[in-house]
Amino acid sequence: METDPIFYLYLAVALVVAISVHEAAHAAMAYHLGDPTAKNQGRLSLNPLKHLDPIGTLMVFIAHFGWGKPVPVNPYNFKNPVKDSALTSFAGPLSNFVTALVLSIPLKYIAMPGWTNDLLWLVLDVNIVLGIFNLLPFPPLDGSKIFAVFVPKRMQKGYFQFLKKSEVAFLIFLVTDIFLIRNFLGFSILWEVLQYVFLFVKSIILLGG
Repeated sequence: METDPIFYLYLAVALVVAISVHEAAHAAMAYHLGDPTAKNQGRLSLNPLKHLDPIGTLMVFIAHFGWGKPVPVNPYNFKNPVKDSALTSFAGPLSNFVTALVLSIPLKYIAMPGWTNDLLWLVLDVNIVLGIFNLLPFPPLDGSKIFAVFVPKRMQKGYFQFLKKSEVAFLIFLVTDIFLIRNFLGFSILWEVLQYVFLFVKSIILLGG
């Protein structure tokens, strides 16, 4: 299917759904925990136009992956900034896994036209991949903020400074992996690692659906 031009359309739809759910979940959790910043900026919404990033959307067609605009969060509005920031971050990947679980039910038990079936399976897969990817403990991904909960309090200030300084390093690795290593060597280091986690998570979701 990946050689079919329709795949790119399906992929775009799948990423729009996954990113919108992901970012709206961040906004909803932040608002629930006392930070109205995202809500005040109109991000507490499933409207894709509120969440899509122009460059991230373009990357869908270039590299088969993309991203949305980060949801603005003011940790000073939280009662427990570190814990509540981690919960806000975790809400994004969790929403992707829940979306995949919900989609698995009709896919397993309802016969649908071929194109609908293909599209929904891709939406399910993309939600799982996006959820797993964002759990990686590298900045600016959600996992780096979730991991902060396990950092001793005396080291948290240094940890957050490290995150700010290492964002560029991870982005450089990502670009190198996608555009150089994959194109010249035929494989992606990141995907070689993630695919096993993806298959495991997908099997668990399909068992639960």
